[in-house]
Amino acid sequence: MNINLQKIRVAALIDAYEDKGERGVTGYGGRLDIRPAYQREFIYKETQRNAVIDTVRRDYPLNTMYWAAAGDGFELMDGQQRTISVCQYVNGDFSVEIDGSPRYFANLTAERKQQILDYELSVYVCDGTDQEKLDWFKVINIAGEKLTDQELRNAIYTGPWLADAKKWFSKTGAPAVQEGRDKLVSGSPIRQEILETALDWYSDGKIEGYMSAHQHDEDAQELWQYWQAVFDWVKRVFPNEDSARAKLMKGLPWGRFYNQHKDDQLNAAELERRIVELIDDDEVDNKKGIYAYLLTGNEKSLNLRAFDEKTRQKRYAAQQGICPACKKPFAIDEMEADHIIPWHDGGKTVLENCQLLCRMDNRTKGGK
Repeated sequence: MNINLQKIRVAALIDAYEDKGERGVTGYGGRLDIRPAYQREFIYKETQRNAVIDTVRRDYPLNTMYWAAAGDGFELMDGQQRTISVCQYVNGDFSVEIDGSPRYFANLTAERKQQILDYELSVYVCDGTDQEKLDWFKVINIAGEKLTDQELRNAIYTGPWLADAKKWFSKTGAPAVQEGRDKLVSGSPIRQEILETALDWYSDGKIEGYMSAHQHDEDAQELWQYWQAVFDWVKRVFPNEDSARAKLMKGLPWGRFYNQHKDDQLNAAELERRIVELIDDDEVDNKKGIYAYLLTGNEKSLNLRAFDEKTRQKRYAAQQGICPACKKPFAIDEMEADHIIPWHDGGKTVLENCQLLCRMDNRTKGGK
């Protein structure tokens, strides 16, 4: 692999600069792909973007950027945020404060304009095999704003499938987070977290295998239709999404629930009645676990109240250290607190409903 350092003037960088939205961003006479498929969307905040322009106009050095040779042109491997900041400013997309006043590039004096256009960027250009370039891409992104796992996967599995998937899952305000789905899922589309969630659910955690198998598919309709089916199911089964309820529903593994329970005979009205009961139940510590419990029946999802140490001590003394199941004596740290009447039968976490069993009897009671 060959790597060489070049000095690229801003004037050359912005030549034929064009932001075509979903179809990409190019510059350097149309030869530089500023936003390849594996790159994230533009995420700089205004202060970061303005700091780049301030650095350039003061002739301070910007951090080195990295390009990779690609056919007759180049792909920008690292430095997209700085590159787009410079190009957008010269293109007139925003102003920065200079001498106490907002100034677009067009408002600058001829001398100040020329100084920016003559500014030289330090760019390392890499020419090698695809694997060598990808390995280098991972290394240079150890520093700076670390790429997410999905952004790194995007670097490996570029192709028509990924380009289409990003249209649905990876843009600001992407369709994947429209129609109320943003209230149910966590993560940022532009950091590829929504795409990662969809892939994780659909592939049952085998994201790399799925992306590898579908890399050259013409589109990502299979994944997009699955995503819609998941949330159509959620709306049918759990239709109440008011603001208070949304806090409990956001970020749950809805795709995994759908995969396992989409064919279950579920009554929305009965589920709603049980949700209201469980929200009001003081024994339930983890209210977000209500949905998993109603679908799976696993009480561990609810994180039910446990007996405190004071109650354990009182019950141990009353039992005189004897396990009521096997009638043998044990030290208190060899015994576990148990509900005499289980929670699902109406039992409460109070002294009168507590017994201490030895570990063996407690863990074999009822198939625990």
